[in-house]
Amino acid sequence: MSNLDWLLSRLFDYRALLDVLAVTFIIYWLLWVAQGTRALHLIRGIVSLFAFLFLLGWVLELSTLNWILNRIWPALIIAIPVIFQPELRRAFEQLGHTGSWLKNPFSNNPEDTGLDIAVDEVVRAAAQLSRLRFGALIVMERETGLQDYVTKGVEIDANLTRQLLINIFFPNSPLHDAAVIIQNRRIMAASVVLPLTDNISATSNLGTRHRAAIGVTEESDAIAIVVSEETGQMSVAHSGRLIRHLDQDRLRRVLRTLLNLDQPKARRPESSIFPFTSRSSNGSVSPTGENAPADRSQPAGKTRDR
Repeated sequence: MSNLDWLLSRLFDYRALLDVLAVTFIIYWLLWVAQGTRALHLIRGIVSLFAFLFLLGWVLELSTLNWILNRIWPALIIAIPVIFQPELRRAFEQLGHTGSWLKNPFSNNPEDTGLDIAVDEVVRAAAQLSRLRFGALIVMERETGLQDYVTKGVEIDANLTRQLLINIFFPNSPLHDAAVIIQNRRIMAASVVLPLTDNISATSNLGTRHRAAIGVTEESDAIAIVVSEETGQMSVAHSGRLIRHLDQDRLRRVLRTLLNLDQPKARRPESSIFPFTSRSSNGSVSPTGENAPADRSQPAGKTRDR
């Protein structure tokens, strides 16, 4: 039998078809497991690194590098379940729910999520919380998934409305003391504990909510809206930076700029995200051309937000 006949026989072999379908399903399932978590970026980094190293070793015939890479593969078989243990556990739990594994992991299209409505609801809620002096921390997910934090909070999975946000952050309510995470137009979880920033020197005069807002934006591309319980001041954190002294109109402008709602076809460069802000000495940024109130001193040991 010639090589061509053997190849054709393999192509039309049902076992080869099952082989292809099995591999496709495994890849699909792995992507579904990583969707909505920071593990997706880690997978991209690992695959990109090993692909580059293997290509480099193969093209330049680097025997030592090839020897090392060939012996790393067995270790990865053990390391992968350890690295992705939270994601694998969540995936196996969701496999027990009927139809959950049939969801399309690529269905989160930003253009179909009604971000305009979501921004309007968040801005109106933040403005009312500011007038009432209710402390709040609202995190809007972007490309980096925050599912790891969602599972650690109180899952809500409800439509995003101004009234619901205000009820969540009503003082002494069971869910008011932590963060709310928004995915698309839904409030996914409340009472979510977020990591605090390690930059103590730049945030020494800030409360816990502001430090948590900066912390989560240092680890992801999320946007965090903070309302101070003490002053009613509204702020926005992004990429580890804090924009303070915002009114309702400026808050809407900042969110629309960060979410590219005014320019949906082109992503604005990072340097133009804050065109109307100036950096202060403590690492935060404030709107220019505005008579922002000066920071008041905070007694030592006091953890209320400012």
